[in-house]
Amino acid sequence: MSGSNNTSSRIRVGLMGFGRIGRNFYRLASETSRIEIPVISDVGQPEILHYLLQRDTVHGSFQQEVRLKNNQLLLNDGRSSEMIIGLAPGDFPWESYDVDIVVDATGKYLKKAHMEAHLTVGAKRVIVTNLPDEKIDRLVVMGVNEDTISPSDRMISAGSSTTGPVALMLKIMDDKFGVDRAMMTTVHAYTSDQPLADTAGSDFRRSRSAAENIIPNETPTVKWLGAVLPQFKGGFDGIALNVPVADGSCVDITYQFKNAEATVEAINEAMFEAAGEMPDIIEVTEDPIVSSDVIGNRHSLVFDSKATMKTKGKLVKTISWYDNGWGHAARLIDIIQAYARFNKKEGAA
Repeated sequence: MSGSNNTSSRIRVGLMGFGRIGRNFYRLASETSRIEIPVISDVGQPEILHYLLQRDTVHGSFQQEVRLKNNQLLLNDGRSSEMIIGLAPGDFPWESYDVDIVVDATGKYLKKAHMEAHLTVGAKRVIVTNLPDEKIDRLVVMGVNEDTISPSDRMISAGSSTTGPVALMLKIMDDKFGVDRAMMTTVHAYTSDQPLADTAGSDFRRSRSAAENIIPNETPTVKWLGAVLPQFKGGFDGIALNVPVADGSCVDITYQFKNAEATVEAINEAMFEAAGEMPDIIEVTEDPIVSSDVIGNRHSLVFDSKATMKTKGKLVKTISWYDNGWGHAARLIDIIQAYARFNKKEGAA
């Protein structure tokens, strides 16, 4: 990534939530001079958050020097981020930091009222890093519907790490061959809201140990796919399986095609073409990879050309891999930059 060194042209991002996605986003944003993060809100102690930023179990040590001084995260290029305690949207005025956009990476505040609370205290736009709980202005999946974004969008969802590869695969396959219906299983790394040992929770299966079980789980991607691909409303379903790996996931999609002539070779060729058109979003591999091979990969999906299958007739299966934290954070950068083009036109709007 690259950008202008002119600080006046930087996109000012207020970040709420410095968990996995928030820290991945910070690392990636530090690579481009186009983005600065003047303020970070989290419930954690700044000293511990600084430590977790520097030392990551999955992605290793941060390759840039970042210091903590008087609750300020300081990068060597002069950019700084004030660390503040914030419990919920509306707790502090974003207008005090003159931010262009607020990223809510907590994963908790997904209702329209939560996003409106950010706007009330000075946010010009809010992007949540998860799928929302109710209809908002826009759900954006890069490579699928970013051409629909509007200057009037105020409450935006960046989707989820799974929504990206699923929507991309369905759009490409539908455009090329015509998809009548589809079913998916995402085989997903465990997440921070799962227990390491069996403990009573709000859901029976998610009360079981994430470190020792394959755990079937619902996925909100099914509910929201129609918001970006309306043609699949009622013609798509799926499930998640959370498995005992820390990172690296894959999505297994089975399609019933309208076109019986779609061969394995034609399907793989369609994905090579798509990767050529969207090289930052899609990668195709001909290697026999496994989940750990995509850790740190910035693409929304890594299409596994060796895994494509077809039965007699019109039934097809594909597998695509993705880093369920890093790739999603990379698309968040893209969405922020896509909306930034409206900032100059809007002024203080």
